[in-house]
Amino acid sequence: MAIIKPFKGLRPQKEIVEELACLPYDVMNSEEAAVMAEGKEKSLLRITKAEIECPGVEDIHSETVYNKAVENFKAFQEKGWLQSDAEAKYYIYAQTMNGITQYGIVGAAACADYENGIIKKHELTRPEKEEDRMVLTRYLNANIEPVFFAYKAVAEIDAIVENIVKSKTADYDFTAEDGFGHHFWTIDDAETNVKLEQLFEEKVPFTYVADGHHRTAAAARIGAEKTGQNPNHKGDEEYNYFMAVHFPDNQLQIIDYNRVVTDLNGLSEVDFLAELSKGFDVENMGTEIFKPSALHEFSLYMAGSWYKLTAKEGTYDDSDPIGILDVTILSNQVLDPILDIKDLRTSKRIDFVGGIRGLAELKRRVDSGEMKAAFALYSVSMQQLINIADSGNIMPPKTTWFEPKLRSGLVIHKLD
Repeated sequence: MAIIKPFKGLRPQKEIVEELACLPYDVMNSEEAAVMAEGKEKSLLRITKAEIECPGVEDIHSETVYNKAVENFKAFQEKGWLQSDAEAKYYIYAQTMNGITQYGIVGAAACADYENGIIKKHELTRPEKEEDRMVLTRYLNANIEPVFFAYKAVAEIDAIVENIVKSKTADYDFTAEDGFGHHFWTIDDAETNVKLEQLFEEKVPFTYVADGHHRTAAAARIGAEKTGQNPNHKGDEEYNYFMAVHFPDNQLQIIDYNRVVTDLNGLSEVDFLAELSKGFDVENMGTEIFKPSALHEFSLYMAGSWYKLTAKEGTYDDSDPIGILDVTILSNQVLDPILDIKDLRTSKRIDFVGGIRGLAELKRRVDSGEMKAAFALYSVSMQQLINIADSGNIMPPKTTWFEPKLRSGLVIHKLD
């Protein structure tokens, strides 16, 4: 059963939370982060994307950047922008998108649960991103950003959350620049915290990594590293845990996660379409954006035109939790055999675009000449994700995209 503990959160003052909180590090590049942090001296991006304060530094993973993150983290605490709660507790973090609100519980998940399979993953990680988050965690000695977990809904937990959000004013309550609402409550009652810990241990056999595979893997590695360094290790130290927001599965939605490629592996557009026709029915949809509307249906944008690709029978296996996935079809029928892109984790010829950016972003990146072609996919379901994780299978990287993204900085988990 899942071990999820309360912890003493490091949190911003209410008056500055809207300026301090930011999107997670991996949804923007350095240039975009610099724009987002402009005029906001208290933005957490000055810690999570510290390269924006290191002009002239080309390597964003350099010691200079990590040291700047540490310097800023210390300064945020010294200035009182981040203050520690006196007692360990759980927190409720809710997000509102398109009029629908989902409620999660922030707690410290056990590194041991990741190692023994209680925390189930469904995607492969990219080594360089996992290493970067591990190094930053080591430097800061803190989980600066939460990971996004799901669990099969428990009525008793839902009832506790509902009672708190209806009876208590939120500690933080704001709408971010993207229009998404963020709401945050501390759970101060000691009996309620004890009850929640018991319910997770008794009613939640597994948790599922929804978003944050790299941060989860990095946290587990840091836990193991610190365990080996501590001759007096007991098992209850804070480094044995990492921060996660746990959402019930019935409140979550998954958005498509699309692909763009830099080249056609030497093929002309005509020859590429001919190769695609071996595994797909290909239909030219013209110049208007075309979005897939069903499983095994894709859209391709290339050379100013959109195409509908419908996978032919025999290119997928609906009885296999991995074989049914459109990301599997795309890899097996296009990326690997035609474009010779073998490893999605390491190839520099492919990039991934979250569906929240819209298909216009795919068009922009191709029209700019940066990319040669783009593929839009139909999103997977939450139940598919759980089925894959429960079966012990692993999805290709960047299969799922959850929205809204968790805001970083509402609470931080220190490892000491």
